[in-house]
Amino acid sequence: MIWVWVAFLGFVFLMLALDLGVFHRHAHVVTVREALGWSAVWISLGLAFSAFVYFGYEAHWFGLGLAPDAVDGLPNDGASATIKYLTGYVVEKSLSVDNIFVIAMLFGFFAVPTIYQHRVLFWGILGALGMRGVMIALGAALIAEFHWILYLFGAFLILTGVKMLVLKTDHMDPGQNLVVRVTRRLLPVTARFHGEHFVVRAGSPQSRKSELPGGPAAPDAVVEAARPGALMLTPLALALVMVETTDLIFAVDSIPAIFAITSDPFLVFTSNVFAILGLRSLYFALAGMLDKFQYLKIALALVLKLVGAKMLAADWLKDALGKGFNFYLLGAVMLLLAGGMVASRFHPSRRAHRGSDHARTRS
Repeated sequence: MIWVWVAFLGFVFLMLALDLGVFHRHAHVVTVREALGWSAVWISLGLAFSAFVYFGYEAHWFGLGLAPDAVDGLPNDGASATIKYLTGYVVEKSLSVDNIFVIAMLFGFFAVPTIYQHRVLFWGILGALGMRGVMIALGAALIAEFHWILYLFGAFLILTGVKMLVLKTDHMDPGQNLVVRVTRRLLPVTARFHGEHFVVRAGSPQSRKSELPGGPAAPDAVVEAARPGALMLTPLALALVMVETTDLIFAVDSIPAIFAITSDPFLVFTSNVFAILGLRSLYFALAGMLDKFQYLKIALALVLKLVGAKMLAADWLKDALGKGFNFYLLGAVMLLLAGGMVASRFHPSRRAHRGSDHARTRS
């Protein structure tokens, strides 16, 4: 079975190499049109992979689907594995939208120039893949050894859904974050950006000039005062540290959510990877429209509660709805997300905004 993991990871690293080394070799502002195109590519790849899941588990390629799934106690055939993969993909993709809200706030706080945001997200997502791989391996091992931990995950997801409804994240100050304060205490940080560099040496050609967002190149007094040759982080590095920290926090919520659907490590990891790989393009496609989805956060909170409740009542649901109850879960998740989008579309403030735009156009 190790070969299917090697092949999948090879494919992922190939796509990432093409992304950074070919399509985004030179820093540039990612347009909405480009972001939508890449979003379509990643979503298409994620959905197309379900075909491999179906045939792989149906024919037990590389030993896939031979072991019982701890969530429902049944081996995964092609149909059940595909439904679990797609449900996990949709759940992880929808939860990543909430991550986008926080990333947009972080980029605004650190005043990261638009031209360098893709670079921060690329390396942030590369780190996220490694962190989630470790967390999934630990989670799978815990569930295999202690099945009762699924009930803890379920209760945790319900509490997280409640927290998402009541906790406001739009007024958080990243500058007071413990990770940022510790980073600044351990390593000197330049006062201004130095192109796309995360680290510079004091006195190096890169450190002699820095740039402010939207402004001309200017000398950096902090770098000039540092000991020549000393390594210094740039504000771009602080933004990357916060993006990594944010993903780790969100992974604590999203990893239990996927384990509510399946404990098969391959299904858990692949659905997570495809959801994360499209996060960068989804950010650039939605970053300018986040304020138009007023009810999306409520829908995401309800999704977490639903998945948590499903984890707690899995045995009862299996008896009541049959072994295909994950198909109904997928439908319920899609309905909640669609409901949040439709409700946002007809939000009173948005109608008032359209009315004011129409009045200005007439005048």
